[in-house]
Amino acid sequence: MRQPRRSLAPPCGVVAVGCLLLSGCAAGSMDPRPLSANASQWKIEAEQAAFVTFGAGIDIETPAGLSLWYTRELRGPVAITFEALAVSEGGADDSVSDLNAFWMARDPGVRGGSIFAGKRSGAFAEYDDLKTYYVGIGGNRNTTTRFRRYVGAPGNRPLLPGHDLKGVENLLVPNRWTQVRLIADGRHIAVERDGRRIFALEDAKPYRRGWFALRTTKSHLRIRNLRIGKP
Repeated sequence: MRQPRRSLAPPCGVVAVGCLLLSGCAAGSMDPRPLSANASQWKIEAEQAAFVTFGAGIDIETPAGLSLWYTRELRGPVAITFEALAVSEGGADDSVSDLNAFWMARDPGVRGGSIFAGKRSGAFAEYDDLKTYYVGIGGNRNTTTRFRRYVGAPGNRPLLPGHDLKGVENLLVPNRWTQVRLIADGRHIAVERDGRRIFALEDAKPYRRGWFALRTTKSHLRIRNLRIGKP
């Protein structure tokens, strides 16, 4: 039986129901066995009150920008794999948009690079000062799919021509599961979707460690089978 949802209003902590299984590749740990994660291992940054439910996976309903950070730092080489579904069932936030993620994120403005050193509201522009890789699948109300390498400069989110896809084959399909794989393997950075490589970058100055977040805005997403391991 599905557990009841609970509302979350920033700056409260993550509200959890149940637990989520991950396989781990966190800093200080390369154990491939599944590890148990709960609300204490995630941090939410949300512009407005939202619903976040943990069970067999993660269910996110939000009317505005929201980032859900895994609190353990990751070290490369790493591959983050998960399945996601954009819900369209008539709900207030079922807009089918913005299946996004940050990975290898660090804050160059603080000692040690921790993204948790300061507070962010969940507004997208507040992440401009990070050094991170970012992918947005079905962004801009499901009209674009983009990859970016953030350089830690407010207002500057570099976008290469080959990293801006608009064909329908690159967008979200309502109520259909899709698999996403995020890779940071030395200089080799890539995004795969349903076994197809959609973005690749040979990074001369790669980001080799940092944090991972699921990101969305005004949408309803379900996440399952989240695994963090080696490429």
